[in-house]
Amino acid sequence: RLLGLPAGNKYGVQGERKVPVLHTNNGPGLTGLMTIAAHLVRQARKEQLLGSTAEEKAVVQQWLEYRVTRVNGGSSKEDTRTILKDLNMHLEDKVYLAGNIFTLADILMYYGLHHIMVDLTVQEKEKYLNVSRWFNHIQHYPGVRQHLSDVIFIKNRLYTNAH
Repeated sequence: RLLGLPAGNKYGVQGERKVPVLHTNNGPGLTGLMTIAAHLVRQARKEQLLGSTAEEKAVVQQWLEYRVTRVNGGSSKEDTRTILKDLNMHLEDKVYLAGNIFTLADILMYYGLHHIMVDLTVQEKEKYLNVSRWFNHIQHYPGVRQHLSDVIFIKNRLYTNAH
């Protein structure tokens, strides 16, 4: 819906790992989250979501791969901590994953992290402040959140480190 594409595509999953599949009306089905997402972005003529410069395109691709290999693959508490730590460091001086532009990487990472962010405590959200700032910004980006619940972030600290 975010891309403004007409309804009609048929989506499904295949295999034990539930790999996404897009059945198109004209040709063979497409398999894989990154492949389908990039195809839909191009179909919607919103290529800017894939990055504008060669460097931005590479960074978007890098985060899409990270999303598929690390976020989808990670299931332990340790994996989750590593993912949040990586993202927190990366977002330290950036508004979006690819720097200062909103891209497909932000959208798909948002969807990949939603179930993690919902379960974080207030203290964990503060620990990963850059991720929390980025996530809150993305969830309020027009058209992104769709059916997912709003994750609440407290704007001011409930406690201080002073004794």
